[in-house]
Amino acid sequence: MRIGMALNYSGGFAETAAEVADLERAGLDIVFVPEAYSFDAVSQLGYLAAKTSRIELASGIFQLYTRTPTLTAMTAAGLDFVSDGRFVMGIGASGPQVVEGFHGVPYTAPLGRTREIIEICRKVWSREKVQHDGKYYQIPLPADQGTGLGKPLKIINTPLRERIPIVVAALGPKNVEMTAEIAEGWEPIFFYPEKADEVWGESLAKGKAKRDPALGELQTYVQPALAIGDDVDHMIDWVRPMLALYIGGMGARGKNFYNDLAVRYGFAKEAEAIQDLYLSGKKQEAAAAVPEELVRAISLIGPEGYVRERVAAFAEAGVTTLNVSPLAADTAGRVRLIEQLREICS
Repeated sequence: MRIGMALNYSGGFAETAAEVADLERAGLDIVFVPEAYSFDAVSQLGYLAAKTSRIELASGIFQLYTRTPTLTAMTAAGLDFVSDGRFVMGIGASGPQVVEGFHGVPYTAPLGRTREIIEICRKVWSREKVQHDGKYYQIPLPADQGTGLGKPLKIINTPLRERIPIVVAALGPKNVEMTAEIAEGWEPIFFYPEKADEVWGESLAKGKAKRDPALGELQTYVQPALAIGDDVDHMIDWVRPMLALYIGGMGARGKNFYNDLAVRYGFAKEAEAIQDLYLSGKKQEAAAAVPEELVRAISLIGPEGYVRERVAAFAEAGVTTLNVSPLAADTAGRVRLIEQLREICS
């Protein structure tokens, strides 16, 4: 079992890099740099590439709509080059609130766009002249949509790798099926090991049946909160506000992927209550309404023996990387948690 960690949305690059170097020495395998509506992920990933030597560096996630497919490929190739082949490209759809609200781009056809972007990226990395006649992207641009002067080009530089690993953040059945078919990795959110097969098993099986063997086994990255000790039960409440934000506030009624997931896990009544409270401005009450069963199931919070059992449950469900959120107040605390988890996973 590999161990990863998502970094903060904001903060000083130098301080973050110093902590990542400590975490690297503690046994961390990969870090994910998010990109929502703070600093871009690329700047921090490039900085980290210069300050680390072994740890893998991942975008967590590049949003589908904010770069052209070829710029996405160029950026990934550049990050892979400066990190000596340590880059992992995480991509995903994000949501309409960010894509339309902050970037001013229509949130349309995430499934089809993901497939085409991955296809185009791999053409760029293999130094083909890029020609793509898709439903959502046409390269070169057809004459009736531009000047007619565009011609097929290939990337000038030689990418370090022809196949940079791609991890797709996916929740819906069709998106998960496509991810299992064409991507190296899958990143679901709020992963409940005992219910994962019920929710995603059919989609994963369908996708894997069409999977190119050259891709290797699908890698699964999940995101549990982490606290190890005999006196950490109170930290269950630290996780509730984040779940309330996603289940209750990340999308309008009927357009909230995370609320839908809670329903699919069997928490329909609770999901409705959380959303009602959150959208009414009652955020504390929404957090309190998050079921303890759900928090415990998707987290690694408890005594060492309990955490060891939960790690085994995640492994049994097909998880290959625990991309944890250490619940600690400072760098030393986070490093110690990674060291403890490394001992458990060894």
